[in-house]
Amino acid sequence: MLRITELKLPLDHTEASIKAAIIKRLGISAGELINYVIFRQGHDARKRDSINLVYTLDVETKNQKDILLRMENDTQISLTPDVTYQFVAQATKELTERPVVIGTGPCGLFAGLILAQMGFKPIILERGKEVRERTKDTFGLWRKGIFNPESNVQFGEGGAGTFSDGKLYTQIKDPKHYGRKVLTEFVKAGAPPEILRVSKPHIGTFKLVTMVEQMRATIESLGGEIRFQNRVDKLEIEKGRVCGVTLISGETILTHHVVLAVGHSARDTFKMLHEQGVYIEAKPFSIGFRIEHPQSLIDKCRFGNNAGHPLLGAADYKLVHHCKNGRAVYSFCMCPGGTVVAATSEAGHVVTNGMSQYSRNERNANSGIVVGITPEDYPGSPLAGIDFQRQLEAHAYQLGGSTYEAPGQLVGDFIVNKPSVAFGSVQPSYTPGVHLGDLSSALPSYAIEAIREALPAFDKKIKGFAMADAVLTGVETRTSSPIRIKRNESFQSINIQGLYPAGEGAGYAGGILSAAVDGIKVAEALALAMMGDKKLD
Repeated sequence: MLRITELKLPLDHTEASIKAAIIKRLGISAGELINYVIFRQGHDARKRDSINLVYTLDVETKNQKDILLRMENDTQISLTPDVTYQFVAQATKELTERPVVIGTGPCGLFAGLILAQMGFKPIILERGKEVRERTKDTFGLWRKGIFNPESNVQFGEGGAGTFSDGKLYTQIKDPKHYGRKVLTEFVKAGAPPEILRVSKPHIGTFKLVTMVEQMRATIESLGGEIRFQNRVDKLEIEKGRVCGVTLISGETILTHHVVLAVGHSARDTFKMLHEQGVYIEAKPFSIGFRIEHPQSLIDKCRFGNNAGHPLLGAADYKLVHHCKNGRAVYSFCMCPGGTVVAATSEAGHVVTNGMSQYSRNERNANSGIVVGITPEDYPGSPLAGIDFQRQLEAHAYQLGGSTYEAPGQLVGDFIVNKPSVAFGSVQPSYTPGVHLGDLSSALPSYAIEAIREALPAFDKKIKGFAMADAVLTGVETRTSSPIRIKRNESFQSINIQGLYPAGEGAGYAGGILSAAVDGIKVAEALALAMMGDKKLD
């Protein structure tokens, strides 16, 4: 088949228009077109009152070779690539050792799934609870202010991505089409088939819950084992090589192959690894607030008179501003029609994040407005970034009244450095609640200065972004892992053989799709290593 990219048509076109556009684009007759499939569909809203749908199409024609030869210099026409996933290994019956995967976020789930599909029967360890019990505990914080340190937004089956917008797009390079494998497995697990073709697919929390359960069932049906409430408290290491893991219960599981997919908030695990000599280095991350606007305002600014069109859905945005003080402020994890959620993993701390359901039909839009920082801002040990996060989160807890309410301030008041005393037209979505006041001490002065400069600049791009009644809620500190567990070209720790740092927590991903893709890569590397070890035996 032939692939056509960047084929643009008006928003309200017909199916016949697609066929006509293909015929015109390829310079063929109607009789030469056999069939076509929509591989990707997005929209171009740069001219908000003249929005186009943008297609990538896989087209079956007569005389395909002649068309390719005639259009060989056209960069938007090519052969359709093969995106079928190919397994790199298959476990033999003689292989008795089982790999261990630590963590059941997107990275751990896909590492476990791929290993199970190749016959390696992984043991997957999760410190938190299975996803439905975890959901009850998470709602316990949101609705009753009751916090469970081992079962929350960060810890439990599905990982932090379960309570998010469920975004399934990424900017990573993916020449082997691992992302397609991820989306395909999600559809098998119950995701809407449309995620295979829309340019910015998302799922939402409630759908993710059932999908995670189905993926667990698939892994178990293939001989994998998933153990909940089994926190790993120690790596067993001999002569620079992993030889097992010891659980909180005291049980030791012997293995020479461990995937470390613990997520960006497993601070006690990072401390344990550092104390055991695993090489860790500090890395940049970002800090800031969540901002909420009426979703209708964002829709109108982005789509104009087309706001509300069913093919467009709730509008999103992506913003960046380079400040006079040298800092960069940008929007992070934008959630159209969503809510701001309590995302702490430690008692006496407040952390915010964003979440949407599949429908994205809540009243407010929210996004992180964050400032990039580097290890120079928090010098010290490789774990100094964690201490820095904790200081901000503990202070936010105090600013919010020490009840898990989050500190907040209206945008208009924040810009002029005036405490807020009452909400206006925008009601915050964060529960247990938002305690209005002054956010000027919630972040370092350089971050406050940068955000105050950025908000009016963003208003020039999205009119109303700096509206006086918009709400800032603090603090957003878990944008990415503050550490990197460095690995070599075989995906193993640079100083501990058999340890495979993976995903967001190890510093190699940022979001559901990129974490899942990293899980596939690590699983492949581990499988090849295990087969190589078997040959050596």
